Formats: sequence, C-alpha cells, structure tokens
Amino acid sequence: MEIRERRHRLSTKLYRGKIIITFTVCIAERYPLFAQENITRIFSDLLINILKKEECEAHVFLFMPDHFHVLVEGKSDESDLLKFIKNFKQKTGYWLGRNHPGIKWQKDFYDHVLRKDEDILKQVKYILNNPVRKGLAADSKGYPFKGSTVYNLEEW
Repeated sequence: MEIRERRHRLSTKLYRGKIIITFTVCIAERYPLFAQENITRIFSDLLINILKKEECEAHVFLFMPDHFHVLVEGKSDESDLLKFIKNFKQKTGYWLGRNHPGIKWQKDFYDHVLRKDEDILKQVKYILNNPVRKGLAADSKGYPFKGSTVYNLEEW
C-alpha cells in the first residue's frame, strides 16, 4: 500500500512577504544526526546561504540531536518562507544522500506563523531553551549547535 504525502495545511500565500514563521523539521526515525559538530556546521553554512538567497533572516536556529528549529523572517515582499524551508530541506537532503545514505528528513515539518502580537524575543528564548528542557545543557549559552543572523547570541 502506497502512503500518500499530505498536502501542507496552509495556503502558499501565507508564507510570502515580511512575515515571521517558526519551523521544526525532524530527522526520519529520530536519528541523532546533529550530535556531530561537523554536520551541524555544514548545515548551518547551507542554512545561511539559503537565507540570503531567499531574502530572509534567522532570529534563531537550533539543532537538537534529531531535529532542527528555526525562527525565520521574510525581509522583503518577495520573500517566500515556504520556498526557503523546502530549499533548505532539499539542499541538506542532497548532502545527506551523498554523505550519509539512509538518513533523511521526515517528509513534512511543523510550522507556526507568528501573529503581530506575539513577542519575537519570547519565541527566541523558548527555542534556545530546548536543550535545557531536554537536559542537554545547563543553560542555553552552553549549547553549541545554535546561531542567528540577527542577534549575537554570545551577548545573551
């Protein structure tokens, strides 16, 4: 029996422009890929290149052992955040196929479009505290697999 992929629930129009969205993307079968610093560095570099190409900024990105969080903002009316996340998954998926056959992203992702009244810094702090809640770090400063194109997280 063939399993059909569900269509993403939001209209593609909602991902365009000067908006802010959080994305969570998981590795299939929860494989702990991002416990390896060299891989997170490669994925971080790919992420930053794709952000620039798609006219986006990452308020924060964070690699947990088996999944990835990013809070991304479109910087122009032409920004397409759905295109951004699909491009990121495609480029990193290609890299995985060449370097770690058998390890893949899950098919879809979780997303949340921030409302105008939602506090961005509260969302950033929530994401940064994921490793603390999971017992991977005593505080968010001590967790190495994170970054931002907006803030200097070392000053937090």
